Amino acid sequence: MSGPDDQTPSAGWIEGREHVLPVRIYYEDTDFTGMVYHANYLRYFERGRSDFFRIAGISHTALLGLAEPTAFTLVRIELDFRRAARVDDALLVRTTYDTIKGPRLMVGQRITRGEDLIAEAHVQAVCIDLRGRAKKPPKEMVELLRPYFETP
Repeated sequence: MSGPDDQTPSAGWIEGREHVLPVRIYYEDTDFTGMVYHANYLRYFERGRSDFFRIAGISHTALLGLAEPTAFTLVRIELDFRRAARVDDALLVRTTYDTIKGPRLMVGQRITRGEDLIAEAHVQAVCIDLRGRAKKPPKEMVELLRPYFETP
């Protein structure tokens, strides 16, 4: 149980194979119409992917510290906007790491407000070395993600 002395920010939680990250909408997230500025959804999705890793035991810093450092880049994102989010909304970013094919990680993401679907994304990320060349992800990372992959 956390209390006022716990200074660790929440990284959300896992439900089944889905990571759930709460996000509150602040005035700074909105445009002049009072709706969330479209580019901010990419930020929320990035937080969801990163915090999923964190909860699964994968550290971006540790990946960079490997003998063969590993990082990620996005090569594709399909983003569909369904409804507008507004200041003070409490949203949930829902992320699944679906499969790994070679260096590619396939990720499904949704943002919801209650039962309402706000936005959804289909993401392809690629593991890369520090020169930007695609590489297979480290075996340890794959093993930590394996329990969350889709089953055929």
